Parts: sequence; structure tokens; C-alpha cells
Amino acid sequence: MMLSVEEAQQRILATVQPLGKETIPMPRSLGRILAEEITSHLDYPPWDTSAMDGYAVRLADTIGATPNAPSRLRVIEQIPAGVIPQKKVLTGTASKIMTGAPVPKGADAIAIVEDTTEDGEDVLISKPARSDYIRYQGEVVHQGDVVLKKGVAIRPYEIAMMASLGIAHVLTYRRPRVAILSTGNELVDLHEACASHQIYNSNGYGLAAQVEEAGGVPILLGIAKDTRSDLLDKLKGGSDADFILISGGVSAGDYDFVKELFASSTEGFWKVAIKPGKPLAFGAIFGKPAWGLPGNPVSAMVTFNQFVRPALLHAQGSQNLFQPIVDAMLMKEITNNPGRRHYVRGCLSIKNGVYQVVPVAQQDSGNLLSLVQANALIVLGEEMGNVSAGAHVDVQILGTVL
Repeated sequence: MMLSVEEAQQRILATVQPLGKETIPMPRSLGRILAEEITSHLDYPPWDTSAMDGYAVRLADTIGATPNAPSRLRVIEQIPAGVIPQKKVLTGTASKIMTGAPVPKGADAIAIVEDTTEDGEDVLISKPARSDYIRYQGEVVHQGDVVLKKGVAIRPYEIAMMASLGIAHVLTYRRPRVAILSTGNELVDLHEACASHQIYNSNGYGLAAQVEEAGGVPILLGIAKDTRSDLLDKLKGGSDADFILISGGVSAGDYDFVKELFASSTEGFWKVAIKPGKPLAFGAIFGKPAWGLPGNPVSAMVTFNQFVRPALLHAQGSQNLFQPIVDAMLMKEITNNPGRRHYVRGCLSIKNGVYQVVPVAQQDSGNLLSLVQANALIVLGEEMGNVSAGAHVDVQILGTVL
């Protein structure tokens, strides 16, 4: 009996445990998953600062100012960024100030430089100053606030936020080490001569890239020939990895030995109601969670997205395991046989605020170009047959949507 996609995902995630934690330099944390809450030890901004170049003034001194009747104020000080003000702004005075500089005492508004004219030691202000040109102390973050939650992925924005708080090191989950083995007598590696009956090992490198994109560390074990002895020998190189990933050898052929490795795994399974990718195995090898993915490259990469990627993210403590799914209008009919969850490669776009999706022309599981052309997977449920143009469908986003 074939498992549903959800049943398979649940069984995998129940088996996978979060990895250990490690403290790393914050600037090198891009893409890692936070293993702790980040709490601010200071206010940000740490003081009232000017958001604009201009003059720090008392708002009351500029009320009613116009180009024909400007407010005239005596300039008492110039305050560049990084300099502490020395003088208090009193009625009838102003301090010239630069963006990011501390606002002097007594000032409660900024007159931007575009609305001013210098006249000797005075400044003429042609419009009322504005208080919202001041960034107030603690306006963004107060001391003691939780700034970043445990389990979030660190993007450039989180790195900038942590840097603004002076955080030099951060506790993250360890990156999972994933051993990757391709199988098949027909495969050759990139540095080898490719005979007329052979093909290059695209699965090894494609899956390694998916592992890295999911935050893991790929360990390429190369290619195992279609013998038990070579399969077992090549797998020894992955005995120290956290996970093992094998492509090919999981169908019903005479030389498909990979599925035998999973036969003794009580928590494992073989076959999921999915297209492409029905011959898919999960279990344990060397006591480590392991997958046997189909040999067809599209099937391997699609099943990685549904079953391996969530597990790698779960192992890193991520709170977001699955790629986003949106509702989109189907722009071209899809012919489909019910019975399995079908992930149809498609091109997703936004027109007038509405998602639209068009299936790519070729859907063969060996056609890698179809994945290159796609940025999404149209998800057709097990019970769905043919789907007419104009229908609304679920779409899993894989790349940038234009």
C-alpha cells in the first residue's frame, strides 16, 4: 500500500531529531537557524537622532513659517554624526545637524535643509519643522526586547539587526552533513569520458545543491555501480554523516539493490502516492535517517523538496519546513489521471494582483530542462482528474515569481 504525501512526511519528521548547537561568528551566520532568542541589551536608537540633514529646532519657533515670511533663528552649533551636542537649543536658536547625529537638548523638531537658507550666523526656515524627522531613543527596540525568535532563518536583514545591537557571536543549530550517493552503471562523473551508452551524473550535483540550499553540508560519495558490493563499499564513506541520500536503485528492476537496504527499517517505507517519484524509500542506514530517491533527475529533485528538505530544516530547528503554497488560476488545461499527488512543473506569475500559472510543455521525469523552465509546482490532489483552464489550483513556489 502506498503512503500519502502527508503520511510519509509525518513519518519522516517523527524520526528526525534536531541536531546539536554551536556558537559561530555572527557575520558568518547567513542561512543558519537561530538556536536562541536574541534579546537586545540596549535601546535602538540609543539616543534621539536626526533622520534628515537640517536644523534641530524648537517646533514652536517655526509655526507659521512660509517662504515669504520665514522664521529666523541663530545657529549656535554644528552637530555631525558621531559628535555629542554641547549646547541646548533655546527659543530663537537652532543647531545645524546631520543625519544620524544626536538631537541636542531643547530641540523637538527638525527643519530639513531643503527648507532653509543660511544668512550669516542665522538660518531662515521657510516651512514648519517636523517632529517625525526625529528617531527617538528606543523607537525600534527597547532594552530587553526579544528581537529575533529561536528557529528563524538568518537573512541579511537579521545580520544587519544583530550588528546594530553589537552582537558578535550567535548560537545556531549545526548544519546537517548529508552523504549523497548516485547509483547506476550508466553514470559517469564530470571528470570522466562519457561513452555513447552513458550519461553524466546530474543527480549527485543537483541534490548536493539542494542540500546546500536547505542549509546542509553535502558530502559527495560519487557513483556506485549496480552491484551490492560496490553499493555497500561506496556507502561506507557516509557512515559519519547525519543523513544519507541515495538516488537510483529503488524501483523493481533486477539490479535495483538500494531498496534492500531499507527492508529491515521498522520506521521506514517504500512507495508514496506521488508523481513524479513513486519509487521512494525511507529508513535507516548506519543508524542514520536515509532516503532512496528515484533515479530520474526530475523525480529525484521533486521528491527531495517534499521529503528531504523539510527533514533537513527540522534537524536545524527551523519553524518553516515547507515551501509556500499559493492559490493561482490555471491558464492551460492539464490532463491528469487520479490516484497520486501530482506535482506539475509550471511557470507562476502575477498579473493584476492575481497569481497565474502555466504548465511547462514537457513533463517527462527525465527532462531536467522542464525544471529549469519552471519556478513552481502545480499541486494536483490524489482525487483530481483533468483540470480545465480557468480553474484555481494550489501552487508550490520554487523560485522567483515575476
